[in-house]
Amino acid sequence: MIDLDDVRERIKEVYDPEIGINVVDLGLIYAIEEQEPGTLHIEMTMTTPGCPAHDTLSQAVEWAAAQAAGVAMVYVDVVWDPPWSPASMSEEARAQLRI
Repeated sequence: MIDLDDVRERIKEVYDPEIGINVVDLGLIYAIEEQEPGTLHIEMTMTTPGCPAHDTLSQAVEWAAAQAAGVAMVYVDVVWDPPWSPASMSEEARAQLRI
């Protein structure tokens, strides 16, 4: 069984290069699920559909999640529903951006 808290902590090492806040605190990670032993499904979004870091961020999330113990395969799906909003951000991220 994969430790999903460990996966989340590893994904926190992935930062949006323009904003400088990790993707978890930005609220870009919608779901982390072990759908079958060793296989992770991660659902994430971007702040905008035209985000220039789309491929870089999704690949970085995939790589970071794959570093957790017991992970054999990672599937990252970028979704647009529900659309991202600043309300998805952590309190720390909102404080950092002063919003």
